[in-house]
Amino acid sequence: MNLTSRLRSDDKAVLKELFDAHYKAVCAAVHRIVGERGVTEDLAQQVFIRFWEKRNQIQIDSSPGAYLHRMAVNESLAWLRAKKNQQPEEITFATPLPIQLDGENILLHNELHDQIHKVIDSLPPRCRAVFQLSRFEELSYQEIADKMDISIKTVEHQMGKALRVLREQLRPLLS
Repeated sequence: MNLTSRLRSDDKAVLKELFDAHYKAVCAAVHRIVGERGVTEDLAQQVFIRFWEKRNQIQIDSSPGAYLHRMAVNESLAWLRAKKNQQPEEITFATPLPIQLDGENILLHNELHDQIHKVIDSLPPRCRAVFQLSRFEELSYQEIADKMDISIKTVEHQMGKALRVLREQLRPLLS
């Protein structure tokens, strides 16, 4: 009996077999996207739960591992979108108030802010675009790669370059 038939006949042993064979790979796929261990394990388990819940609609054309990997990626991206769209916590009496800055600190803050933007503006165009998408628009490396039509490795390289330049250029102000 093939995998699809076993799933549709509610054979729970097939789920255990798939879990045993692919759990580590699903965790690795999730972790590459979300980067948080506890969340990784929760989302990986959620992948198998959804897989079981959808067992009657599933049509696996490729390998089960590839299908579970795609589910892991989709589950991770959905989690990131939900996290990004969460509303900030409500301010209460217990919420600490922001630190009041005096004139000198405001001046130093503004100078640092201006220097940061000068350094960002001096980055090569692709490097600057990757940095801004990551830090200001809070896109994941995968989302940046998709948006700019470049590889994730290129995104990683450009971010490393941007951060290295920022550290070097801003070191005098931060010491």
